[in-house]
Amino acid sequence: MFDKLESLDDLFEMQLKDLYSAENQLVKALPKMAAEAKDGRLRQGFEKHLQETKNQVARLEQIGKAMDLKLSGHTCKAMEGLIAEGNETMSENATDEVMDAALIASSQRIEHYEIAGYGTAAHYAERLGHSEAASLLRQSLQEEQLTDTKLNDLAKNYLNQKAM
Repeated sequence: MFDKLESLDDLFEMQLKDLYSAENQLVKALPKMAAEAKDGRLRQGFEKHLQETKNQVARLEQIGKAMDLKLSGHTCKAMEGLIAEGNETMSENATDEVMDAALIASSQRIEHYEIAGYGTAAHYAERLGHSEAASLLRQSLQEEQLTDTKLNDLAKNYLNQKAM
């Protein structure tokens, strides 16, 4: 991707490309996760997060355009691995309740990765004086944090008990 990372600007650009790849991969994966979910609330959560993820892609594109950066052409290996792991889990022979709990576990791994990515990128943007980019990245960060909280609540207060 880069011959050499020489500045925080270079690292920021790398983070944006990684997030862009990760979110685009997730746009493709979320419909399968929603289809696999048996619990209606979980399925609706995945469907809602798909729309949020599409909006996050659009925000990243807005940042790229404003900064004259081409964000495509990079593959986020971490998201690729997280999705592959989730697909492997979905291929297991599990009861509906256990599968829903497993889907939440896989989803939270993804959310935690995205939270780390958006938090880092937002900090870099602020540090580099890209206030509009920082604001857009913080908006996506807040959505990811809220999704993680909702998944956590659904697991702890309902689905994990059903899976016992």
